[in-house]
This record gives sequence, structure tokens and C-alpha cells, in this order.
Amino acid sequence: MFDVFSNIRLLDILDISIVAFIIYRIILLIKGTRAVQMLLGLAVILVVYMASRIGDLHTLNWFLSNFLSSIILVIVVIFQNDIRRALMHVGRNPFLGGTTSREESAVIEELVKACVALGNRKIGALIAIERETGINDILESGTPIDARVSTELIRAIFMPSSPIHDGALVLQQGRLTKAGCFLPLSQGAELNKDLGTRHRAAIGLTELADAIAIIVSEETGKISVAVNGGMTRNLDATSLKKVLGRLLEPRKVKLQKKKKRG
Repeated sequence: MFDVFSNIRLLDILDISIVAFIIYRIILLIKGTRAVQMLLGLAVILVVYMASRIGDLHTLNWFLSNFLSSIILVIVVIFQNDIRRALMHVGRNPFLGGTTSREESAVIEELVKACVALGNRKIGALIAIERETGINDILESGTPIDARVSTELIRAIFMPSSPIHDGALVLQQGRLTKAGCFLPLSQGAELNKDLGTRHRAAIGLTELADAIAIIVSEETGKISVAVNGGMTRNLDATSLKKVLGRLLEPRKVKLQKKKKRG
């Protein structure tokens, strides 16, 4: 037993550690997304393939062998959005870089008050919040702005009389940076038929990046939050604040740690 460990080099430990870290980051990336279900499906296919070999099911084994021989291409096609998001993670872009926990809470408070006010008046709104992955290459058109987050400004932007009320309002690094941006619509066939353009655009954005999208329905005034290609609907002020706090909490912890180290 000791002979086995004596043959292990420091480079071997480094090699294993790097692979383990990559696998860990991949798991974090796909956690809570539809990619998990797809991976489970591939795992089932692999189990059936092994069973076909053990049970001498020649036809099934031949079919699955041909399928698995192209598994790399299949993975690239199925997980193209997740792969793109992973590559974009190479250059990280913090959501509220350089802000304190109190400032983050203030931003969330302003967002919640604005969305509730818009919902009460049944004024449609779509707010995209950039987190770690940059979204500038996803945004289409839009009017550049540079302003702090305030309830009054958000409400003014989404008023029907505003020339930039259509499209999404973008929040980057704690500031409102663009308005009237058009986002890529989700093409998911499993989406509910009653979802409108704003909801599909919100899901489409979160399928391509780790951004958060807040939607206020123009028809019902109800508030929804989209993240990782999924959506939480019918939120009130309390639940919206709780959801945003939970989704942005990792960044709060990181900022607090950096502040202590400094």
C-alpha cells in the first residue's frame, strides 16, 4: 500500500486537483439548469448500453455504440448554450463590483419598490441584471445611460409615454447602463403558451448567461424572476426581495471577505 503512494508525484496531485476543480466548476455551472436533466438522460443511455453488452442484445448494442461514438458532437449540440456560458466565465465580471453590502441592499430595495409600483399600475417592465458573465454581446441596440438605481427613474423609463419603454433596462455593476435593449427570445418548446414576449426574452437571456431578469406583466401586473432558463412567478414585494437577496448573496459574501482582507 505504501509502495503505491510512494510512486505518486507532486505533478500527479496537481493534475488530479486541476481535473477535480474543473469538474466542480462544471457542476456549479449546470446546477439548477435543464442541463442536469439532459446529463441524467445520457447517464441512462450509458447504463442501457452497458446492459446491452452484458445481455448480448446485439441490435441495441450496435445502435447505442453508433450513438455514443458521436457523443462529443451530441454534447456540443445539446449543451451549446451552457458551453458558451462556461467560456464566457473565463472573464468574470462582478455584479456590484466595489460596492458594500449596504449599497447592494439599497439597490435591491429600489428595484423591489419600482417593480411593485409598476405592477400596481399594470405597466410592463423588463430589467436585466448582469452578474458574473458579461452580457454586452447579447444585448441588441439600446440607449446608453449611466445612472444610479432609483425607483423614480425606473418608473419613468417604463412609462408608456417614454421613448425607451420598450425592451429591457440593464443593470451592470450597480448602475443602470442601458435602456430599450432587445434580448434574444427563448425558443424552448416547453414554455407555457401564455408567456408573452417579455417573459420569453427574459428566459432567452438567462439561457445564454448567468444574468437575472425581472419581469412585470403588462396584462396582470404580476412580477416574475427568470434565472438559469427557469422562472419564478407571482412574486410580491417580500418574496421578490427574498429571491433577489438569495440570488445575489454569493457576491455579498465575496465582497465582505475582500473587505476584511483589505
